[in-house]
Amino acid sequence: MTKQKLFLEKESYVIRGAAINTRKNLGSGQKEIVYKNDFAEELNYREVSFSREKPICIYSVRTGKKIGTYIPDFIIINKIIVEAKATQTVSKRDIDQLYYYLRNSRYELGFLINFGGERLYIKRIIYTNENKPWYKRKNETK
Repeated sequence: MTKQKLFLEKESYVIRGAAINTRKNLGSGQKEIVYKNDFAEELNYREVSFSREKPICIYSVRTGKKIGTYIPDFIIINKIIVEAKATQTVSKRDIDQLYYYLRNSRYELGFLINFGGERLYIKRIIYTNENKPWYKRKNETK
C-alpha cells in the first residue's frame, strides 16, 4: 500500500504544532486575541512567514470578477488561511466561514482552530482551485 502525500504536508504539520503549543502554553479560557498573539509568536519561533488580518479578494462564482474582500485572521506563507476562535464549541457557521473564504478566493487550504473549548479543535479544509468555476473563468480571460 502506498502512502498518499498530504496537500501542503510540511506546512500543515507546522501549523498544527504551533496550535498545540499555543494551547499548552495558555490552556483554555483565554480571550481570542491572547490565543492569536501567542499563535503568532509560535509561528515566528518556527520562522514561518505570515500576515495577520490581510484582506483577501473574493470573486463572483458566476463571472470571476472581484466582488469584495474578507479578512481572515492569518495567511500563512501566502498559501494557507487560518481562522482562530476561542469559543466553548465550534458552530456550523464557523466552519462555513472558512469554507466561504476558500471557495471564493485563490487559497486552497484552510484551518479552523478553536483554542477555547475543552479540547483543542483543529479542522483542515481543502478546496482546490480546479473545483472553483470562477477561478477557471478568470484564468481563461487572461
